[in-house]
Amino acid sequence: MTTTPPPITLDDVRDAAARLKGVAHRTPVLRSRTLDALVGAEVLLKCENFQRVGAFKFRGAYNAASRLTPGQLARGIATYSSGNHAQAVALAARELGTTAVIVMPEDAPRSKRAATEGYGAEIVTYDRYTGDRVAIAEALAAERGLTLIPPYEHPHVMAGQGTAALELIEEAGELDLLLAPVGGGGLIAGSATVAKGLCPDIRVTGVEPEAGDDTRRSLEAGRRVEIPVPHTIADGQALHTPGELTFSVNRRLVDGIALVSDDEIRAAMRFAFERLKIVVEPSGATPLAALLAGRVGPPPRRIGVIVSGGNIDTGRFAELCGGLG
Repeated sequence: MTTTPPPITLDDVRDAAARLKGVAHRTPVLRSRTLDALVGAEVLLKCENFQRVGAFKFRGAYNAASRLTPGQLARGIATYSSGNHAQAVALAARELGTTAVIVMPEDAPRSKRAATEGYGAEIVTYDRYTGDRVAIAEALAAERGLTLIPPYEHPHVMAGQGTAALELIEEAGELDLLLAPVGGGGLIAGSATVAKGLCPDIRVTGVEPEAGDDTRRSLEAGRRVEIPVPHTIADGQALHTPGELTFSVNRRLVDGIALVSDDEIRAAMRFAFERLKIVVEPSGATPLAALLAGRVGPPPRRIGVIVSGGNIDTGRFAELCGGLG
């Protein structure tokens, strides 16, 4: 009986890291005695809010885009995204001397749309609750001859995202638990590939908002499950089903999913701002929220946390956190 090889391997992530060297930032790993005391463990925060475009997404977008042929680059790139992957593809396209067309929901955060346009991308909008962003993007790509780089359903994107965990473990050493937010599943798929390859006894836990628990349900069912498009402040995690490729990795390597409420996300954002002195967007705050709210069980000795992004404008931040005065 033959087995299907995994979409990505640890070597694929290492290859992506070599390609990203000098292009993506090697983001800091932060520590906080206050956080350690609250959690009862040594917590190491991989701060992708300091990445180019303000989120981990640049890693995967550039890794994929940089492998296109000259002919593909001449025609341009397309994608669909609520914001961070949109910015990442737009910047990658600019870095590589090509153009990008981005399908974004009408209610995408204004700051993310403005940043995407600032990198030179063309934006096509749709209603996230009634429109099919994949179908729209695929039709645009076919009509214009563009190469589609999806936000997570792509081996090179997944491998690129995994470089965040690779850097974390290279710097911090062996971990007992790795926490990462889960949207489409690309970040945790790449991260779990690295973590299980380098730390055989590690536990990998994804974190989702309570309203958007499609991956938790899918792992429990052993197959991809669809839910209604969730209403949550964690816009980067407002998906209705996991990716097919990402789920094929995550069902093997992810040990569990923790859920957090929007109020717990807000509390984590405020804690990060007031005590850690960093700005984290809602989706990036979900793993920290899970730790602070005790959603991951008895904490092991050393915990790695991927803080996936910090793209939020001041008005929205103040609104969500109830004011900081």
